[in-house]
Amino acid sequence: MANLKEIRTRIQSVTTTRQITSAMKMVSAAKLRKGQDSIIQMRPYANKLLQILTNLAHHVDSEEVAMYRNQREVNKILLVVITSNKGLCGSFNANISKLVISEINENYQELYDQGKVDILCIGKKGAELLMAKGYKVTETRHDLLDDLSYDNTKKLAVDTVKKFLYSEYDLVKLYYNQFKNAATQLVTINQYLPVPQPEQSKADKENIDYILEPSKEEIVAELIPKSLKVLFYKALLESNASEHGARMTAMHKATDNATEMIRDLQLEYNKARQASITGEILEIVGGAEALKG
Repeated sequence: MANLKEIRTRIQSVTTTRQITSAMKMVSAAKLRKGQDSIIQMRPYANKLLQILTNLAHHVDSEEVAMYRNQREVNKILLVVITSNKGLCGSFNANISKLVISEINENYQELYDQGKVDILCIGKKGAELLMAKGYKVTETRHDLLDDLSYDNTKKLAVDTVKKFLYSEYDLVKLYYNQFKNAATQLVTINQYLPVPQPEQSKADKENIDYILEPSKEEIVAELIPKSLKVLFYKALLESNASEHGARMTAMHKATDNATEMIRDLQLEYNKARQASITGEILEIVGGAEALKG
C-alpha cells in the first residue's frame, strides 16, 4: 500500500486535472452553441439551394452544366479530409482518418500506389494521424479553421472546382463529421465532384413552376458554382460543430472519471491512515506491556 504522502500527492494531481477538464468542458460548451447555431442556420439555405438547382438542372442540357455533372474515367482523385487542429476530443479525428485509410485500401489502392491519389488535409490532427500511418499528405490548409468563414473557404472551393474542370482531378470527395447532437457525430463521405445526380421524385419533377429571368440556362450556370462553394463551407461548419460537441463530451467524461478516481484515492487514503494509526497504537500498547514486564 502506498504511503500517505504519495496518496495525498496523487489526490492533488487528479484534483488539478479535474479543474482543467471541467474548464475545457465549459469552454467547449460555449463554442458548441455558436457552432451549432451556425450549421442550423446554414442547412435550410443549402438544402433549398440544392433543391432549386436539382429541379432546374434536370431540365437543362447545356455544355456548361455538363462540365460539372459528367462522370468520366477516374485517373486521379482528390480526397479532402476535414478534422481539427486540436486534440482532446475523443475519437473525433481518429474516426475520419480510419475512414480515409479504409477507403484508399478498399477502393483506390492501385491509384494510390501510382501516386494518383492526392490528400488535402484541413486540420492538423488528421494530417498527423495519416502521416503517422505512412500516408502522404499532398497539401494542408489548417489556417481555415483558425478563422472559419465563408469568405476564407470560398477561394479553396473555387480552386478545387477549377482543378476538376481542367481535368487535374476526375473525382473529388469530402470526408468529415456531420453534426447530429453534442454526443453524436456521423462520419460522412460526400462526392463533391462530379456533382451527383440524385433521382427526382414525381412531386419534385412537377414542382418546377418558376418564373425565370434571364434564362434557365444562365441561372443554372450561376447556381452550380455557388452551390459548390456553399457545400464546401457547410462541410466545414458541420465538422466545426461536431468537434466542439465531441470535445465537450470527452471533457465531461474525463471530469467524471477524475471525480471517481479522487473518491477511490480518498478511500485508499483513509484506509492507509487508519492502518497507520492502528500500527502506532499497537506500538504504544506493546511498549507499555514491555515496561510492565
